[in-house]
Formats: sequence, structure tokens, C-alpha cells
Amino acid sequence: MKQNSAAVEELLSVHRDQVLAEWQAELTAGGGGRGLSSEIRETGELLNAILGGVRANGSTENFDDAAWSNVRGVLAQLSASRAAQGSTAADTSRFVLALKKPLFAGLQRKFASDAAALGESTWEVSSLLDNMAQYTVTTYQRSREEIIGRQQQELLELSTPVVKLWDGVLAVPMIGTLDSGRTQLVMEALLQRIVETGSALAIIDITGVPTVDTLVAQHLLKTVTAIRLMGADAIISGIRPQIAQTIVHLGIDLEGITTKATLADALSLALKRTGFVVTKGRPVAGGTLGLGAA
Repeated sequence: MKQNSAAVEELLSVHRDQVLAEWQAELTAGGGGRGLSSEIRETGELLNAILGGVRANGSTENFDDAAWSNVRGVLAQLSASRAAQGSTAADTSRFVLALKKPLFAGLQRKFASDAAALGESTWEVSSLLDNMAQYTVTTYQRSREEIIGRQQQELLELSTPVVKLWDGVLAVPMIGTLDSGRTQLVMEALLQRIVETGSALAIIDITGVPTVDTLVAQHLLKTVTAIRLMGADAIISGIRPQIAQTIVHLGIDLEGITTKATLADALSLALKRTGFVVTKGRPVAGGTLGLGAA
């Protein structure tokens, strides 16, 4: 800070315990308390970082100054932690703004007889804390976006499993909307499993895909092309009457690609292609199927 930095430095160092106590009391009164041990650590770390910035003569008008790098680091860590724990951006910002009252009170005690100095120092401290609060909101939002992105990726992976149905036969049950990102994920997972298992056939089941338009068809064609480039072949199952009509009306060309109405039909064809014959055995309790190599 350019002016009155000595007074603020004294407040943050000599009267540190008092400021911390008042800050924590303010947090508790405002409903922002998270537990004594965590708050003592967070408030202590942030107060030390602010003191370092004051001693380095950081400008309150430019929070990007190198003098405030430690403060930004502490705030970023604090925001990321609270975002992961489900706190809101308002709660995170309120944590910083709660420091205003203790600092203003300390400055008022220091400059009780000097209104001009009190006004200048109060303005500088207020500007700094406002910048800090705004920074926490920005970093909180970035952290939440990263968390949401990771969760979406995990959900995509869970919603597109590659299942080994039989020796040499893999299946990918598609559920929900098929977009570019999901197509890429399916393609990578499926191709990797083809390499790992040496499978010759992959069934792409779209029973759970609500609608098929030109874009979805293009994604399916890309996936089939990638499978064939790996030396395997693909069968698309789950072609319901409505989807068949839509494909015809849109003029989508699936020539050369084997399609089946159900996953069972696709599996039966896949077994035949891989040299297995499905036969019905003698009826027993619960029924049985016999599988033999051709």
C-alpha cells in the first residue's frame, strides 16, 4: 500500500491476535463458520499473506501485482477447497469480506483524531478486500467448472461401458444423446478394448438413444469406420421402427453396415460370424442353451 502502510502493518502484526479473534467472531455471527480448527488455519494463513503484501508495498488498485501473489495463492486454494466441499461463491466471498469490520475498527482506533488518514487507510483496505473477494468468486467459479467437467467425464465413462459378450465379441450399449465428445470417448474406449481382447466384432447398441438425426448418424459412421480401420467389424443394434423411418426420411446412407433390431439378434449374428452355433438343449429347470463351435 502506498499510504498509511505502517499503520496497517502494525494492525496486522502487533494486533494480529485481536484481528483474528474479531474476524472469526464476525464469521460465526454471519453464519460462515466452518469449525474452529479450519478457520484458525485459513484466517491465519490469509492474514500472514496480506501482511506480506503490505510490507512489499502492494498496490490496492492492481491486485495482479507480484506483491499479492501469495494472497492470490491462498485465496485460490481456499476457493478450490470450498468449491469441492459444496460451499457457494457467496460464502467464499463473505469469508474475505468479514475481515473488513475488524480492520476498520482497528484503523478507527489508530486514527481516531485524524479523519483524513482514517479515510485514506480505510479506502485502501476496503479496495484491497473488495479485490480479494472478487478474486475468490472468479477462482471459485473456475474450480466449480473443473469439478463439473470431471464429474461429467466420469458420468460419460460410466454411461458408455465396453462389455465383452463373448470371445471375440464386444458391445457398447449407448444411452442418452450421442454428441461429439461422447463419440470420441466411446471410440477411444472401444478401440482400446479391441486391441486388448483381439475381438473381431463390436456391437453398438443404440436402444437407449432417444432420437437419431443426421449428426448422430455421422457419429455412428465415424465409430464404425474407426473399428474397421482396426481390422474388426461392427454391428449396429437397436434400430427401432421409428428410428428406421427417420433414417430413411433423412436420406442417411448406412449401406455396408449391418444393423439389427435388437441386441439379441446382433449377438446371435455375431456368434455365427465367429464360428459358434446356438442350439437349444434338452429342457431342464430354468432352461438352457447350448453353444458349440461350428
